[in-house]
Amino acid sequence: MNTRETWTRLMGYTKPYRLTAICAAICAILSVLASLASPLLIGRAVDSMVGTGRVDFDALTGLLGALAAVCVVGGFFGWLLTQYTNRVACQVVYDLRGELFDQLNVLPLRFHDNHAQGDSISRFVNDMDAISDGLLQGFSTLLTGIVTVGGALVLMLYISPLMTLVVLLSAPASYGVARFITIRSQQLFREQAKIMGELNGYVEEIIGGQKVVQTCLYEERSLQHFRERNETLYQTGVKSQFFGSLPGPTTRLVNNITFSVIAVIGSTLVIMDHLTVGDLSSFLIFSNLFAKPFNEITGVITQLQSATASAQRIFRILDLQPERPEDSNAALLATARGWITFERVSFAYNLERPLISDFSLEVKPGTRVAIVGQTGAGKTTLVNLLMRFYDVDGGSIKIDGVNINHFTRDSLRRNFGMVLQETWLYGGTIRDNIAYGKPDASEEDIIAAAKAANAHSFIKRLPDGYDTVVRGSGDNLSQGQKQLLTIARVMLVDPPMLILDEATSSIDTLTEIRIQQAFLTMIAGRTNFIIAHRLSTIRESDIILYMKDGDIVEKGTHDELLASGGYYAGLYSSQFAAV
Repeated sequence: MNTRETWTRLMGYTKPYRLTAICAAICAILSVLASLASPLLIGRAVDSMVGTGRVDFDALTGLLGALAAVCVVGGFFGWLLTQYTNRVACQVVYDLRGELFDQLNVLPLRFHDNHAQGDSISRFVNDMDAISDGLLQGFSTLLTGIVTVGGALVLMLYISPLMTLVVLLSAPASYGVARFITIRSQQLFREQAKIMGELNGYVEEIIGGQKVVQTCLYEERSLQHFRERNETLYQTGVKSQFFGSLPGPTTRLVNNITFSVIAVIGSTLVIMDHLTVGDLSSFLIFSNLFAKPFNEITGVITQLQSATASAQRIFRILDLQPERPEDSNAALLATARGWITFERVSFAYNLERPLISDFSLEVKPGTRVAIVGQTGAGKTTLVNLLMRFYDVDGGSIKIDGVNINHFTRDSLRRNFGMVLQETWLYGGTIRDNIAYGKPDASEEDIIAAAKAANAHSFIKRLPDGYDTVVRGSGDNLSQGQKQLLTIARVMLVDPPMLILDEATSSIDTLTEIRIQQAFLTMIAGRTNFIIAHRLSTIRESDIILYMKDGDIVEKGTHDELLASGGYYAGLYSSQFAAV
């Protein structure tokens, strides 16, 4: 997307605010007309002072009074112009930020897996600020510039066509210099925005893992990596700012040369009595007003380039394809029985390296399925496919005999409760976090879910109990406490199918036993998948699957797999040999 296409698309966001933009245009016209009237009045005032003892004080007083009134009116409408342009710029950024947030919510999980969180955050903050500054400067410069150039040109032609020709010859030179430099500096601003996002992503990673950084004595290396990225950003920023600042001085040089030539020609015309001193004064001011929009454009060219690069980064996200569209006749999955079938499923994150191929499995309602295997065997991938975070490349997954692609994603996911190893809490109260999946839950239901998850006792010991505010992503809670809250969240929703991905990995053994008892009550009659490395949590499963390289290599109960002496028996022995 080039610069013209970017700004054309950006201007499309101003359409809902046409009335405000029209008001801004009117204010710009009135403000510029006042600024154009001032030189005429100044010229008449100069001509009213012919020489010693030859001053028309009556006319001079009236002209000065009119000049003061014009300045006040121009200043007032200039202030209104700033207010309206501010409003339009803020509204556009408001809409863009909302659209970007909506887009991030519907993008497939593949995008979030492959993009740093800090880079996405940078688009919300740094890039949006750059667009806001660029729009504000662009609106103000464009609205006042058009009227100023047109009005000044007409008045200059009225005073002296010859000197106007000189001014017009300088305009292409100013524009050509600015255009030449702008084209060559645009790439630097794109690179600067990209590096800024990468730096933000790195900082977000280091701050989020500060305990690990200090534990592993990684401070010096992390600082070195930060300095390298920061140095790259510095060098790119210096170059972009240097080239971005060149148009201003160069165009001013052209304008100053033009001003000098006009002064010489005008003085000659005054001496030859073809022009009055007042007209020359007015013309010189008009020539400055005519060049002012060009100077302003080159003066804010850095902000405009930065805004262009930032807008292109945001539009790249907005143009990404969301999750595969729902079928036009997609049905709602009300309450599933829990009969799940994998039929010859194949999938690969990278097409060159297939992960799952020709995978088949049938799970009857109410079955407790445990999935074990080495890291990277495809255990969590099965869950991602079942929840349609990713779509299968081949084969199909069915629930109650119907392909999951025929259900809406929302209704499909509403039938699953999911507890992950990586806990996620947000900045709200304990009560709000438990009721995240069921905002209308009663106080009694929330407390009952917390008790079932064995979280009620530690919650009551918190300073404000269920009203305790979670800081950040749960920094004021232990890892085990956070995991108990996520388990209580699922218990409150009470879905027909459950997915437990290392759900008790951060909980002590005694609490784990209590949680398992709560799970036994919750999973009764429900289909559930348990992914675990601690085999003590899956002994009572109806069926245990051992996965290797995306395929099921062993299947059976705990006792059956131990008796077979295969992969599962070896894994079990490695954990319990000492016992």
